[in-house]
Amino acid sequence: MADMKNEQYYIVSAAVLPEIFLKVVEAKEKLETGEATTVAEAVSIVGISRSAFYKYKDSITPFKDMKGERIVIFNMLLKNKPGVLSGVLSIFADWDANILTISQNVPVNGCANVSVTAEISGMNGRPEGLLSNINEQKNVVKAEIMAG
Repeated sequence: MADMKNEQYYIVSAAVLPEIFLKVVEAKEKLETGEATTVAEAVSIVGISRSAFYKYKDSITPFKDMKGERIVIFNMLLKNKPGVLSGVLSIFADWDANILTISQNVPVNGCANVSVTAEISGMNGRPEGLLSNINEQKNVVKAEIMAG
């Protein structure tokens, strides 16, 4: 086993990596997403051997996975009109924010409180920009960042 204190890490473009490394990452993703339930099934799908998978599985990780997730909770007060929530959710999609949860209360006095939890590490821009875009929408009474 290598001495962990002396390990070195490099950021390398996937385009120059040997194909086996990319297939190991693909097999790991199949396992994580449930597309494959066993290592044997995952390696069969991507076309590598189990020994190659086990040899490299702990040595290669996509950089996005190493950055860590950034989760933000948005709280919004929306008018109870058709399409308002759909319009707000499309803004999250436009900004490449990954919605994790949506919680909507029953409308009271014509407005509903909606909470959206989103993973934003791959988002185009800053959360404040997304928030500003939401607040500009018709029928959005107020939107704010609650946590994150």
